[in-house]
Amino acid sequence: MKQPKRTIAIVCGGDSSEHDVSLRSAQGLYSFFDKDRYDVYIVDVKGTDWQVELPDGTTSRINLNDFSFKQDGKTRLFDYAYITIHGTPGENGILQGYLDLVHIPYSTSGVLVEALTFDKFVLNQYLRGYGVKVAESLLVRRGQEREISKKAIIDIIGMPCFVKPANDGSSFGVSKVVKPDQMAAAMRKAMMESDEVMIEQFLDGTEISIGCYKTKKKSVVLPATEVVPQNEFFDYDAKYNGQVQEITPARIPEETAKRVAEITSKIYDILHCNGIIRIDYIISKDQDITMLEINTTPGMTATSFIPQQVRAAGLEMKDVLTDIVENQF
Repeated sequence: MKQPKRTIAIVCGGDSSEHDVSLRSAQGLYSFFDKDRYDVYIVDVKGTDWQVELPDGTTSRINLNDFSFKQDGKTRLFDYAYITIHGTPGENGILQGYLDLVHIPYSTSGVLVEALTFDKFVLNQYLRGYGVKVAESLLVRRGQEREISKKAIIDIIGMPCFVKPANDGSSFGVSKVVKPDQMAAAMRKAMMESDEVMIEQFLDGTEISIGCYKTKKKSVVLPATEVVPQNEFFDYDAKYNGQVQEITPARIPEETAKRVAEITSKIYDILHCNGIIRIDYIISKDQDITMLEINTTPGMTATSFIPQQVRAAGLEMKDVLTDIVENQF
């Protein structure tokens, strides 16, 4: 007897500046999923207005009491949620807590891990305790901007440095500060995205990004992608408007690639992650490896890093997604 299809919700949108980027990832995921095996729907989350797109082009409101929806007069329940929200509430544990309450398995790590990886500063201090090399950084909370001196920033972090939201994605609100008198403007920009701002040491080297996922049966670290932005750093235009050269596999020595893979697998296990994560690193000329940040809901358009890396590994996105979903049943 043929097994009934599972019903999958691709949950996208969210309440951050990356709402529309998330919608593009949802379309990519929809194209990748095995439709012979799954009934797949896109759910757009915005505040408390959650809408599911139906095959006839209309939408149906999600009942937040049980994550159900109406289709042709009948109530339908989801079996699984694939989260592709970049930012709140899908990348910081809030959505995961809700799905735990309504007993729906999902594609990301749990509440604690999502909250931890979303806070760049706290994550760095946590992983430092496990021997993971991270950049030096300072945390500035809203209202404390004048309490930290330019001298302290120069002495501890140095110039140039990056100023970025501590609790948000990495596409908006990020500035490269070259001179101390640029700091105030950079802080204001970052504060528009987050109440906490991280001032981070600038590291010169090759930037790479590498995906990883694990199931009960396999551990997969994908080939790394080398990131060569046309701009000063990997900002929104580089990510989403093509102002970057992406090279997969990255042009790094084989021994370095092996060490990066080992560190990535170690971090995945330290955090007890679930689903696909993507970790960004800087490789110095001396082949020192410094972790920059972790993305637990990486972009999933056809040209995003993870699909590129899956292809480079000789795998199919359809099979990878099936492995991730079925791992929780």
